[in-house]
Amino acid sequence: MKVEFAPLSLPLQRRLQTASVVQWVFSFLGLAQCCVAAFIALFFTRFWLVSVLYTAWWFIDREKPSKGGRKINALRNSIIWRYMRDYFPVTLVKTAELDPRQNYLMGFHPHGVLAAGAFINFCTEASGFSTLFPGITPHLMMLSLWFRIPFLRDYLMSGGLVSSSKESASYVLQKPEGGNMLAIIVGGAQEALDARPGSYTLLLKNRKGFVRVAIEHGTPLVPIFSFGENDLFDQVRNPKGSWLRQLQHRLQQIMGISLPLFHARGIFQYSFGLIPYRRPIYTVVGKPIPVQRKHRPSEEEVDQVHQKYLNELCKLFEEHKAKYNIPEDKHLEFI
Repeated sequence: MKVEFAPLSLPLQRRLQTASVVQWVFSFLGLAQCCVAAFIALFFTRFWLVSVLYTAWWFIDREKPSKGGRKINALRNSIIWRYMRDYFPVTLVKTAELDPRQNYLMGFHPHGVLAAGAFINFCTEASGFSTLFPGITPHLMMLSLWFRIPFLRDYLMSGGLVSSSKESASYVLQKPEGGNMLAIIVGGAQEALDARPGSYTLLLKNRKGFVRVAIEHGTPLVPIFSFGENDLFDQVRNPKGSWLRQLQHRLQQIMGISLPLFHARGIFQYSFGLIPYRRPIYTVVGKPIPVQRKHRPSEEEVDQVHQKYLNELCKLFEEHKAKYNIPEDKHLEFI
């Protein structure tokens, strides 16, 4: 006998969607502290052996974040991420086919405050990445700092996150069998300080390291623009030269991460809180840009490919902005 379950009511679906986003936001903000606290606290309990064994495992496994990570498909396919996708909602848009016999280096723009689109599209299967791009395995780069935190490192790797280093990028891109995609949020943490609704400013003008890596491996570059990424949070005004921006820049230099002062809605009210607004995200994947391989490219060669990448990214933005209600007079600005 076939058992059928009644569909969830709309209010219950909304609560589950909000709960999944709350879990994501606060796990990102507080999970690191909880992991460190748990790791240390276990040493002072009868379960001290857990931390001792994990320390040994941590040492043995220390290179894994820069060696492709350790993806766990069961976690990537969790229903929690589908509720999170539907909260905004998030849509992954394909504009060209990707050959599974090749590796690809994708530049993701913009960073936004918490890179929600990048996480949902490339660290989960909620938006159907494997269906849209069959035979392609996604990896998303993240600051190496986060992989130094016990327990958290394993959670991050389970979704396909890898450390942001040249060695890590080379490991993924040099695999001869192909079928690997490495996504880099090029603007990084610094770009998050400019993430606010209506902003189309990208920290990209002098960011050329990813282009050099692509040339050294002969890997096609793929531009990605995530429409709506900057619309999820409001941010305290911090123009360049202000005391707040100087403080944030200084803290970033010290800690390696930026600290945007953001706010949006609450859990039970819509006026103020840390939960992102329910605004749609459309992550548009552009067509591959062929790159000729060269072991030691000159500055001129890197500049040429970088300019071509900027042109293709602008073209991608201009071709799709009208579909996602971006005003005609809005254009990308590179700094």
